[in-house]
Amino acid sequence: MSNPTLETRNLKLGTDLKELAADVVGRAMTGGATAAECVVREGDEFSTVVRLGQVETLKESGSRAIGVRVFFGKRSASTYSSDFSRAALDRMLTSALELAKITSEDPNAGIPEFSQLGSIPGDLDLYYEDVYSLPGEERINYARLAEKTALDYDPRIKNSEGGSFDAATGYKVLANSHGFVGEFRRSYCSVAVAPIAQDEKGAMQRDYWYSVARSLARLESPEGVGKVAAERTLRRLGARRVKTAHLPVVLDPLVANSILDHIFEGVNGDSVYRGASFLAGKLGQKIAGDNVTVIDDGTMPGGFGTSPFDGEGVPTRRTIVIENGVLKSYLLNTYTARKLGLQTTANASRGLAGTPGIGPGNYFLQPGTKPPKELIAGIPEGLYVTEFLGHGVNLVTGDYSRGASGLWISGGELTYPVEEITVAGNLKEMFFNISDIASDLEFRGAVACPTLRIDGLTVGGE
Repeated sequence: MSNPTLETRNLKLGTDLKELAADVVGRAMTGGATAAECVVREGDEFSTVVRLGQVETLKESGSRAIGVRVFFGKRSASTYSSDFSRAALDRMLTSALELAKITSEDPNAGIPEFSQLGSIPGDLDLYYEDVYSLPGEERINYARLAEKTALDYDPRIKNSEGGSFDAATGYKVLANSHGFVGEFRRSYCSVAVAPIAQDEKGAMQRDYWYSVARSLARLESPEGVGKVAAERTLRRLGARRVKTAHLPVVLDPLVANSILDHIFEGVNGDSVYRGASFLAGKLGQKIAGDNVTVIDDGTMPGGFGTSPFDGEGVPTRRTIVIENGVLKSYLLNTYTARKLGLQTTANASRGLAGTPGIGPGNYFLQPGTKPPKELIAGIPEGLYVTEFLGHGVNLVTGDYSRGASGLWISGGELTYPVEEITVAGNLKEMFFNISDIASDLEFRGAVACPTLRIDGLTVGGE
């Protein structure tokens, strides 16, 4: 059978994109490159926002794009194109090859070793066709119903920033000059709503809730999402300020994620080798309390951070980042691993062009055994944070100060809403002062954290 040209291949889908990626790599090598890799992405998405019952936005789109990175020894360059015609692919390759010859050398540049490459076999539960099974009007109704449920829940909910429904599928191929060719598909859908409530004095508050899943069948009902969004919004009405004090602070799971984000930034190989992290040089050292274990696992079936291989073709894995408070591993791609004299942890993350960055798999804090209510019950006076504002975190020193709002804890119960306060401390101490971790770990994205109690923080108010 004759080998079809690149131009005829672009009319086909699926496995032909694997052939296309491998062919582009082969042509880069024929053009003189010492190593090369090619990424092809294809996807489609649907998105709608309904506000006060009326469709405000409706988007449906599909896209395909290809990118190539080439090496001449320790010099590299990358280019990409959304045009799959023969002429456009020729231009893309020629540009990359010419640019690579004039860039600076980097002794750590290059693709992974052949022995490091591979793909997790089997079905990782990432793709479901049912995300597109609803007709357009029913998708809009998901958004409409979530918003209507929230608006009908209580007369104090008078407005809304809208209800939304999103669905998307994607397909990715990666090929490189060591002969690696890998592919995977993903799907997701989500429903969300952000109601606005008003008290008798006219003061307004907003909050939100959402559900996201790989499959439509696993999505929470729009009515359920609307109800939770309404409850979260109403509990903020009548918010007041409090006096400055040193108190236990409890973080709602959605804001507790931000603490995990700070740990991620601290163990990110880029920050570490640049000396821009307070965790640089701390491998094997105690950096948190005994109850703190943080895991990054790109292999969990159905996970939002799951894939059979990372952005460089290295099989994803489970990495214990912190174990019982001891820093066990940084999170690395091939480049940062070479800079630090370590091995990649298969956390390479990439777009179509440029050098790979570092991204999480399914990255989470190991949960405890108490329900959140029990964790709060042990606090005479404290703060339950439901929202952080601003980004007052210094990753070099660990200094931490963020605007916040939430609910006041008194006598072990949530009593009244508070706002216009700050929460301040230092991450180095905060990780040691995580005194309790609840059992409510739930993934609504690639990063997940249960309810946390942190002691010794300064809550700044009046």
